[in-house]
Amino acid sequence: MSEGPGKSGLGNMKQGKPHQSEGDVNFSPRRKAWAADNIGDKQAALLKRDEAAFMHQSVSTPCLNTIKAAEGAYIIDGAGKKYLDFHGNNVHHIGYGHPRLKEAITRQMEELPFAPRRFTCEPAVELAEKLAAISPGDLSKVLYATGGSDAIEMAMKVARAKTGRFKTVSFWDAFHGAGFGASSIGGEQLFRGEAIGPLLPGTEHVAPFACYRCPYGYECDEHGQPNVDLCKTTCANMIRYVLEKEGNVAAVIAEPARAVPYTPPPGFWKMVREACNDAGALLIFDEIPTGLGKTGRMFACDHDDVVPDILVMGKALGGGILPISAMLCRPELDILGDYAIGHYTHEKNPVTTRAALTTIEIIEEEGLVQNAEQVGTYALARMEEMKEKYPLIGDVRGRGFLLGLELVTDRDAKTPATDAAEEILYRAFDAGLSFKTTMGNVLTLTPPLITTREQMDFALDVIEGAIRDLNNK
Repeated sequence: MSEGPGKSGLGNMKQGKPHQSEGDVNFSPRRKAWAADNIGDKQAALLKRDEAAFMHQSVSTPCLNTIKAAEGAYIIDGAGKKYLDFHGNNVHHIGYGHPRLKEAITRQMEELPFAPRRFTCEPAVELAEKLAAISPGDLSKVLYATGGSDAIEMAMKVARAKTGRFKTVSFWDAFHGAGFGASSIGGEQLFRGEAIGPLLPGTEHVAPFACYRCPYGYECDEHGQPNVDLCKTTCANMIRYVLEKEGNVAAVIAEPARAVPYTPPPGFWKMVREACNDAGALLIFDEIPTGLGKTGRMFACDHDDVVPDILVMGKALGGGILPISAMLCRPELDILGDYAIGHYTHEKNPVTTRAALTTIEIIEEEGLVQNAEQVGTYALARMEEMKEKYPLIGDVRGRGFLLGLELVTDRDAKTPATDAAEEILYRAFDAGLSFKTTMGNVLTLTPPLITTREQMDFALDVIEGAIRDLNNK
């Protein structure tokens, strides 16, 4: 029997590795050295079983470590080492294993564990009503899915149906999920590999709003802020240009704040909103990582006072326990009643919707959005102080608990300090802090909304100590 192309190589896949934009490198000498010092026999045995059982893919196989417990802002590995988790895949807004959430889920499982399709239930309706109440503008028509990628693809279907068009405009380097549609509009090579293509037609891309590394060549001021008087917000004007020249565009799809992180220049989204209106295209905001308080507002788009036509959320919606996502639309987009665009098995699951409803209640009642704004503002100020002291830090940016420090070997040339970023990552692991690197040289901190000022100081002490040591070499 033929072994197929997979046995003899990579089929039609061209040689060469994609740009490592998302997460940390699976294989590197430093990672191997860290594992040799920190992974015990029991952990190694489980990691070996994991590697044998799962398909291999970038940034998740082989795994870094094993985990046996997660509580509050902390994870505990297989050897019992405790880490303050400033990564958490952006699901742990209310902390891991919140007692109130676990109790609500348990109670719901006892009362009603599942709702077959064609039936509704109280938690599903309550959640839909709650999402409409907390979302901006008149976003009020809801569909659920189990993952953000599926919710994004539902939004794409709605945009096509409403406009009668099929094209989209999105950003290079963006991430919107792993499905074919979501990968097509995403802009990371890791998810758009040549071995997978071709992807969906009509998924056009433009350069992102990345002021520190402006693709159009404009320089920020000494504080890392864009000079919009000089650049005239070229990144927003380019979207208008593409909408006009491309034609037949159903929607612009974007993260209102990129999770690298990058925040948009002043007035950016208002300009894009106007361009969409003029072109007859919808505006879809992907708030999967940034929604529910991560940026110090309930939604990242609240900072810019811009209401999209469709808003997608996920990740933290299930409270770090259960997977659930949601798509919210303006009422006039409720036009697909004759079709099934999101008729998922767990569409109105009472347990997942109860988890989401309880998560939102916890965020509101414990003042977690306000905490993210206050502690995040403090963190940004301290990070700015660090930048003044250490030339290794080229830029600091973010909002609330979406924070980043970009490391460079030369501030004028902005040469990415990828090796330093990786070394700091593993030093942080040793000190009991977990975070992720993005784009190779950005230390990305996304702590849970429950993070205290003391915990933030611990994390920044760890990072500053490592930067100071490397800066003095």
